[in-house]
Amino acid sequence: MNLNINDIEEKGYLDVSVNPSLDLFHEIEKLKKEKNAVILAHYYQDADIQDIADYIGDSLGLSQQAAKTNADIIVFAGVQFMAETAKILSPQKKVLLPDLKAGCSLADSCPGDEFKKFKEAHPDHLVISYVNCSAEIKALTDIVCTSSNALQIIESLPKEQKIIFAPDKNLGAYLIKKTGRDMVLWNGSCMVHEIFSLEKITQLKNKHPKAQLLAHPECEASLLQMADYIGSTTGILNYSIKSACKEFIVATEAGIIHQMQKSSPEKTFIPAPPNNTCACNDCPHMKLNTLEKLYNCLKYELPAIEMDAALIEQAKKPIIRMLEISEKLGL
Repeated sequence: MNLNINDIEEKGYLDVSVNPSLDLFHEIEKLKKEKNAVILAHYYQDADIQDIADYIGDSLGLSQQAAKTNADIIVFAGVQFMAETAKILSPQKKVLLPDLKAGCSLADSCPGDEFKKFKEAHPDHLVISYVNCSAEIKALTDIVCTSSNALQIIESLPKEQKIIFAPDKNLGAYLIKKTGRDMVLWNGSCMVHEIFSLEKITQLKNKHPKAQLLAHPECEASLLQMADYIGSTTGILNYSIKSACKEFIVATEAGIIHQMQKSSPEKTFIPAPPNNTCACNDCPHMKLNTLEKLYNCLKYELPAIEMDAALIEQAKKPIIRMLEISEKLGL
């Protein structure tokens, strides 16, 4: 069979037709054993991909899990910055991404050359970057954080320490409100978390008065003010499991609802509506990955994440510093 390797550059994935009669779940399981591979799936992936994955979670947790395994190959069903993070933490392993064009609107909103100039304009500031950024931004960062540990990391620093927070302005504004710190924010955002309609969510709350609104801190401040719980994807999932409430409106990417429903089948989960008629609470980048692309990716071990060794080394430093602070704080 001729491999259309040139299509990877143009299309982002290996364009090889898959026999429709194949049981892809069975074939992927077989390939995993043959190649000593693991599949990591973010909560925002399609249900089929989540169900075939060895590990499901948020971006950093998945990369940490991958670093602990004895697998030779990591297939990261997520977006590019997540696969980069896995490669940074496991440079000796082959890291595959089913579709290289699975990017991230938040990561893309912070170009490395522009951020470098922004950082140089604030030379006395320490840079804290949300993990949802490119390896290039991580390499310009002092401490990486996640949406679940950002608050504690910021509060662990001296109050007089000046801080640049990047790339998400909404998460940054939420952290300013929670910590009282006067941080300089990069003007980036996630297209999914900015598209939710406050008016439509208010109407939903009126129709479902007992429903709790669960929101990711990447959402805009006006929505966060309405929320009953604000947290990371993992935090939102765990809250829905532990809560006595039976109905939830979920203001983050709708892929998380698959795990919420599996964990609490007796509860009702309603995706927060966007401010238009399209399914914009689905991340178009996350949804570029499909079961067929995942199968081809694992079978032919393409596309693979390639990174310069110096970039890996520099981008790893702020991640390690975050892990050290988190361990010290008992997070």
